[in-house]
Amino acid sequence: MHGPIPDTSLGSFAAVLAGELPGAWTSTYHPDRGGDNDHSDLTDAVWDMNAVADAMAKHTVDHCAVLQRHDGTRLFVADPLGHGEGYLIAAMAPSNQPAEAFRGVREPDGIAVDADPFSAAENVTFDLLPRYYVAAHQVFRNAEQLTRAASAPERLVMTWSDGALVVDKPDRADVTHVLTDHGFVLDTARAVLVLSGDDTARQAASVRASGERLSELGIDTVLRHPQTRPALGTAPVAPPSASIATPHRGR
Repeated sequence: MHGPIPDTSLGSFAAVLAGELPGAWTSTYHPDRGGDNDHSDLTDAVWDMNAVADAMAKHTVDHCAVLQRHDGTRLFVADPLGHGEGYLIAAMAPSNQPAEAFRGVREPDGIAVDADPFSAAENVTFDLLPRYYVAAHQVFRNAEQLTRAASAPERLVMTWSDGALVVDKPDRADVTHVLTDHGFVLDTARAVLVLSGDDTARQAASVRASGERLSELGIDTVLRHPQTRPALGTAPVAPPSASIATPHRGR
């Protein structure tokens, strides 16, 4: 006894659609797995929070197709997943991007199209893909910023105070050891490390040597002067203001 003939109309539609889209696309049909209809590895990547996501939440995805372009852009094609004709098409989220990169990015929600792959190609080209490009660009930009922030070196600030250099006690023990090895003394009451300025030549040598060691640990050293504050009991004097006639504005 032969098994049921698989419904390949979706696969045929997706294959023709792939040939009508701009660029070089391939189409892969994912059939019903004989009762194991878990296509979650694909549906989880569908970049939609509207009609397509709602349909998938209400109906099982028995089969689907994925279109992929040479640059990695992917489209998900599925039946209406209910009563109706035509197909649902949605962009798939860019792969290998951190979840944080998608924060604040509006999903390029999918579209419902007729069963005509030629008119569907126009809808995808002029409606879905432009919205995908905008959203994907934001994700890639966010990912670049996250990468730069992660790769940026740590900074250790040394602040001048009455000729001495003061550093907040680092969280890292290896950084603390570098500083103490080069003359900084821990002030436990204030939770800071202090490098005395009694011998300025020795102080300068200590700063250079500790800076080189910290640089090897991926830490930049910054020398900073404390912010000047007005003396107690004084306030900045405001300049005298000239009397300016305000013109009357009628309605």
